[in-house]
Amino acid sequence: MLKGKHIVLGISGGIAAYKSVMLLRLLVKRGAEVQVVITPNGKEFITPVTLSALSGKPVVSEFFTANTGEWHSHVDLGLWADLMIIAPATASTIGKMANGIADNMLITTYLSAKEQVMVAPAMDLDMWRHPSTQRNIATLRKDGVIIVEPEAGELASGLVGKGRMEEPENIVKAAEEYFSRMATLKGKKVLVTAGPTFENIDPVRFIGNYSSGKMGFAIADEFASRGAEVTLVAGPVSIKETHPGVRRIDVRSAKEMCEAAVSNFGDADYVVLAAAVADYAPESVADSKIKREGTDGMTLRLVKNPDIAATLGCMKDHQKLIGFALETDHELENAHHKLEKKHLDWIVLNSLNDPEAGFMKDTNKITIVSASGEEMEYPAKSKREVAKDIVDVVAV
Repeated sequence: MLKGKHIVLGISGGIAAYKSVMLLRLLVKRGAEVQVVITPNGKEFITPVTLSALSGKPVVSEFFTANTGEWHSHVDLGLWADLMIIAPATASTIGKMANGIADNMLITTYLSAKEQVMVAPAMDLDMWRHPSTQRNIATLRKDGVIIVEPEAGELASGLVGKGRMEEPENIVKAAEEYFSRMATLKGKKVLVTAGPTFENIDPVRFIGNYSSGKMGFAIADEFASRGAEVTLVAGPVSIKETHPGVRRIDVRSAKEMCEAAVSNFGDADYVVLAAAVADYAPESVADSKIKREGTDGMTLRLVKNPDIAATLGCMKDHQKLIGFALETDHELENAHHKLEKKHLDWIVLNSLNDPEAGFMKDTNKITIVSASGEEMEYPAKSKREVAKDIVDVVAV
């Protein structure tokens, strides 16, 4: 699974750096091409000569070589890597990663990484338990970093508790599991809709909603990370797709989103309708800005927009169709009704009554309902983690 993979191995300054030598050896033995990036403090624990001998590559620590002026490009390393593993990751390095403090080659490479990053923390138990460390770990998880949890055991301080870096064999296993998961949807095509739609009233006003698109974008990225070819139809949002396997189509109105979804539906294997599509649009759109002078008010006549889920449900052939339901009352009853009426295979329910779910949040709390009537309820999680749960269920 690791043969031919490009892996950046980041080593920071902790006593667990001695384990990185075995980790490097195991990665190379499994056929990976490994480039070591080490912090200045890391070199106090393990020598670059040892690491270079095992990797077959010069070890990178500084931005340039002092005697030759050769520049080491963190951008090129970020583009080269299929996976970046930071082991050991000290509390200091984790804090810098979480807050974007790019004061060494390792952190700048992390900030330039285009593919998955995996972190194996190593520190004393009180440092691991400290609220600041746990906040930083939570931030990295939210950013999509895989955390290989430290072990409990005897530490360098002589204390016993959680903080020991996971054994190299298990870190390699985590890397293999990542690449295995990444290949599970290779050759599959996925269509995802995300964000709101805006329905124009005049050239400066519109009807819209508060959808940020974060959930749909996370789902698109998760499918792409598992090898799928993803088409993302996005309403007007400010976020950017992050995975190179995502092709983005920007739309504004419900009609435009419907047209894009229909035209890309035929080849799709999985279709996830995560967009918050406006149900209605103004019957007519003014050519110029509507003035309020001389009027007591304004009346808008609204007409129904196309129902994208129902349209695709009637077209469905081999596709697996997943819809979303954002409800305020009778949540499960309404979700089951929508699933059946629109010929969906699954529906993802969330509620505006839950403070950790809904629009413009980084977390979501969902229940996935299947066409067979099964209900799978999940606790509140980051939208990246929710996306993983959704893909785990529907991509079978």
